[in-house]
Amino acid sequence: MPDRIHSYVHLHLVSDATGETLIAVARAVAAQYASVRAIEHVYPLVRSQKQLERVITDIEDAPGIVLYTLIGAELSERLEKRCKEIGTPCVSVLAPVLGVFRSYLGTESTPRIGGQHVLNTEYFRRIDALNYTLLHDDGQMPEDLNEADVVLVGISRTSKTPTSIYLANRGIKTANIPVVPGIPLPPQLDEVTKPLIVGLIASPERIVQIRQNRLLSLNADDNTAYVDKSSVAAEIAFTRKLCARQGWPLIDVTRRSIEETAAAILAHYKEHANDA
Repeated sequence: MPDRIHSYVHLHLVSDATGETLIAVARAVAAQYASVRAIEHVYPLVRSQKQLERVITDIEDAPGIVLYTLIGAELSERLEKRCKEIGTPCVSVLAPVLGVFRSYLGTESTPRIGGQHVLNTEYFRRIDALNYTLLHDDGQMPEDLNEADVVLVGISRTSKTPTSIYLANRGIKTANIPVVPGIPLPPQLDEVTKPLIVGLIASPERIVQIRQNRLLSLNADDNTAYVDKSSVAAEIAFTRKLCARQGWPLIDVTRRSIEETAAAILAHYKEHANDA
C-alpha cells in the first residue's frame, strides 16, 4: 500500500466505561505526529448493540483509526468485523496488556467494566485529597498545613493551583502558598514537619507573558509592577533565595507541562517519604 499523508486523522475512541484510558493513550500517540491534527470522536458507556450501531454509523461517515476498550466479546467482535469490512484499522488497547498478564499469571482475567473506577479505599483517598486541596488553595486555611502531603510555594502564575489539583487527583493532599513581595509567608509554614515543601519558579519572560494575558482578560491596566520584567525577576530571585535558605527543592516550570511538574514533585515526595 502506498504511503498516505494526512493533515488530520479521525480518532474514534469507543469504551464501555468513561473512555479516560483511551483518551490518554490516543493523545500520547497523536502527540508524536506534530504535523497531523487528531480529531477525536469519544463514545463512552457503549454497552448495547443499539449504542454500538450508532458508533459504527459515525465511523462509516468519518473513517479513521478506531481504538476501543470493550469488555463484552459480542460488542468487540461486531466492531472489529464492521471495521474490517470498511477498511478501517481497529485496535483493542487493552488486549496486548491482558495477554501479557494472562501469560505471566497463568490465569484468565475477570471482566469488569470500568474496573479501575471502583469505589475502594484508593478512590476515597483521592476524594479526600481533592477536598483538602480545594480548601487550601492560594494560602487559605494555613492553620492545618501540617496535614498536607505537599505544600507548593511560588509567585503568581507559576501554575500552583492546577498542579495542586493534578496531585490531588493522584491522592496527594496539596496546599499552595503564594509568594507576594512585602507580605510574609504564613508562620505555620515554619512549623510544619510532615509535608514536603516545593518551590515553583519560571522565567521572567514566561511569567510576564502569562500575567499580561491575565490582565488583558480582566480588562485591567497593565502599567503595574505585576508585569514589569525587572520586578518579576526580583520576585523569582527572592523565591530562589527562600528555597535555598530553607532547603526546599525548587522546580522551574517554564518548559514543563503540569503533568511533568507533578511527576518531578512526586519523585521528590517519594524521597521525602523514604527519609521520614
